[in-house]
Amino acid sequence: MLNSVHHIAIIAGDYERSKKFYTEILGLHIIAEVYREERDSWKLDLALNGQYIIELFSFPGAPARPSRPEAIGLRHLAFSVTDLDQEVASLTSKGVSCEAIRTDPYTGKRFTFFSDPDGLPLELYEL
Repeated sequence: MLNSVHHIAIIAGDYERSKKFYTEILGLHIIAEVYREERDSWKLDLALNGQYIIELFSFPGAPARPSRPEAIGLRHLAFSVTDLDQEVASLTSKGVSCEAIRTDPYTGKRFTFFSDPDGLPLELYEL
């Protein structure tokens, strides 16, 4: 039986740029950072509100993966927020562009999308 999602793994095109985005812009906290010499790869473990959620990797020469429009595979990563307008304003003030806020016709909840530095679609979903 499954208990929960343990983590999401992301491969960054530019490790330092993505590290800055996920820590300084989104506010995730670093749990551990390890350089794996045999792979010439960094691994950064990140937490949100004390819960481990993202492994950020660097792999030299990793191929690009299409994410839009609606490519097969992982569609997006969604973060829940209490005040969507406040979070959008915060991201915008840090130079991150968000799509227009929409309302889910089934739940009545508001949401928006933005992208990480490699174009990975990220969502803010207001609870």
